[in-house]
Amino acid sequence: MSSKKCCGTSVGVLIWSPDRTELLMIERGTLPAGIAPVAGHALDEHADYESAAREEVFEEVGLKVTGLTPHAVGGRHPGRCRRAGSTGHTWRIFTATVTGDLAPSQREVARVGWWDLGELQHLAERTADHAAGLISAKEFAARPGLEPVWCQWFFELGHVDLPNEDLAAIERLAATPPSLHA
Repeated sequence: MSSKKCCGTSVGVLIWSPDRTELLMIERGTLPAGIAPVAGHALDEHADYESAAREEVFEEVGLKVTGLTPHAVGGRHPGRCRRAGSTGHTWRIFTATVTGDLAPSQREVARVGWWDLGELQHLAERTADHAAGLISAKEFAARPGLEPVWCQWFFELGHVDLPNEDLAAIERLAATPPSLHA
């Protein structure tokens, strides 16, 4: 568990390829395991959600945000982080246009790359299998699917299709402290 206290707020930032067929995503280098767009705590050290989105993009992947558009998707989600006091987060999701060269954070990013939209479904199904106990935490960490909270946001955005029972199991997994993922 981190020594920092959770502020209960998070931002997520979608960065699209020019043809909008791929998303820039990271494999997280910290718990919870998973592949996700750039994301981070919002109102901990940032003035507001928009500045948090800009600063998290620079911190995690080294790119400068040149434009930021909010999504209607987001809100309260019980997904917990590794910080003390975490009971979930209120999320705001943005799409960003960026400039610069990728320079991923060595601490927060295990790898960075462009994921085809078609791959999101497979990644979400892998997370569902992990939530159902078909894939161990060790196996999931070695070859992750989507970070659990992103299954919900991508479902709401229409990028993945999961049955309600899978979404509920993933939400239960997300609400479990990352250090206790089985």
